[in-house]
Amino acid sequence: MARTLAMFTDISLCIGCRACQVACKQWNQLAPEEPEWTGTYQNHHDFTDKSYRLVRFFEQPDGKGSLTWHLMSDVCKHCAQAGCLEACPTGAIYRTEYGTVNINQDICNGCRYCVSACPFGVVAFNEETGTANKCTFCNDRIHNGLGPACAKACPTASIKFGYRDELATTARKRVEELRKMGFNEAQLYGEDQSGALGGLNAFFLLLGKPSIYGLPENPKLPQRNVVVDSLLAIGSAVLIGLGAVMTFRNRGGTGGA
Repeated sequence: MARTLAMFTDISLCIGCRACQVACKQWNQLAPEEPEWTGTYQNHHDFTDKSYRLVRFFEQPDGKGSLTWHLMSDVCKHCAQAGCLEACPTGAIYRTEYGTVNINQDICNGCRYCVSACPFGVVAFNEETGTANKCTFCNDRIHNGLGPACAKACPTASIKFGYRDELATTARKRVEELRKMGFNEAQLYGEDQSGALGGLNAFFLLLGKPSIYGLPENPKLPQRNVVVDSLLAIGSAVLIGLGAVMTFRNRGGTGGA
């Protein structure tokens, strides 16, 4: 197994230029899409089968009667515990020797289990091909010693690509720098490999709570809730059955009087 490759996105350096979004579309030859009104400069609202990289725009009241912009270039997290990979029934979704998660288009049967299993809403279904799609970290480029197109195109070095352990060290130092500068809520999201989903291979430096950026505070795999949900469903069915029995008994008693 080769050293794990990862992507570190420093939100504090993002200027929302969307060069990463354009570079992703160009390199992966993704077809153009109709613009979508989202109420901000963001387009589209969510990941699609033709948008693997998405720059998100968020507004937050600053407590002084004005608004603060939060910008975030979002992408597939290539989770260590990948819900899409675990849910795939055909083996089409696999992990590469670099720790990234890809979809083999020749094996995908279009069942869409991976779409609902992703806690970040990354995987999208392509109606034309009948298969699921998502970011691969530009798999063809990294196997030829090149970084992903989005990281290469970023003009502020907000997106960094390299070995995970080295990027994690860089990220932790950056958090310390920002906190000394007064950004007290600066924090890493997904860098901790003992945390949620075993760590994310695309992790982020945020300037506030994850919820500000539309990220789950504690992401979980949907399939982890199967046992709990099943027990709740069984309990609900039993209660409904008991209620029905009691109702019929009461009606029977009333008819006899």
